[in-house]
Amino acid sequence: MKSIFTKTTGLSDRPFHYCPGCTHGIIHRLIGELLEEMNLIENTIGVAPVGCSGFCENYFMCDMIGAAHGRAVAVATGAKRARPDRFVFTYQGDGDGASIGLAETMSAAARGERITSIFVNNCIYGMTGGQMAPTSLVGQKTSTSPYGRDAMTMGYPLDLPKVLTQIEGAVYVASVSVDTPQAIKEAKKALRKAFQVQRDGLGYSFVSILSTCPTNWGVTPVEALEWLQTKMKPNFTLGELKVPATEGGSEA
Repeated sequence: MKSIFTKTTGLSDRPFHYCPGCTHGIIHRLIGELLEEMNLIENTIGVAPVGCSGFCENYFMCDMIGAAHGRAVAVATGAKRARPDRFVFTYQGDGDGASIGLAETMSAAARGERITSIFVNNCIYGMTGGQMAPTSLVGQKTSTSPYGRDAMTMGYPLDLPKVLTQIEGAVYVASVSVDTPQAIKEAKKALRKAFQVQRDGLGYSFVSILSTCPTNWGVTPVEALEWLQTKMKPNFTLGELKVPATEGGSEA
């Protein structure tokens, strides 16, 4: 029988433990495929902090480093500078990369560090109790905003990819989703370009991926996808927001 679909060698055989409807598994699959297809597995160092993102250490078949909360980009910077021959990426949640680790993200972009950051945005702190995150939407109820996020007292959600486009050292910035088959294909294309930017030594690359968190949102897996499509997509700028000048300009 002809095999038409196989498991990527970029992932281990350990079954994913994530909650039903969580899209971390889809994102892991895309990264694992690219590590295999681009022949990067043996030459890669991944960095993940605490939270749900930290569990990826169990699944990727490359070398992994665990970082303190918010410090993944700083650790990745050290790894890349110590071993510039290695491909280095971070895998972070939105709370990690846009809150406690915001300074690290912005500084790495400003310095044009030759690393790739993968930013999984589900508008909430997933593992630490469902608290309001920098990306939580106005009106969104969380454990620390039980009546909904109030813009007047709690501010507005941060569209981090849009901010990063203004920093010269951020060479490639994209914001994608994984809620439909077509969106998943586009997400893989964006990740491939981000990886290639690092391979070419052009500067910092950053891919934000809109994701779901049915458990902390208090909805079913199907309802979570609908919430992403109707609530998240209108509030975050999607697409390739900045591409290398070699592709015809600094912005797409």
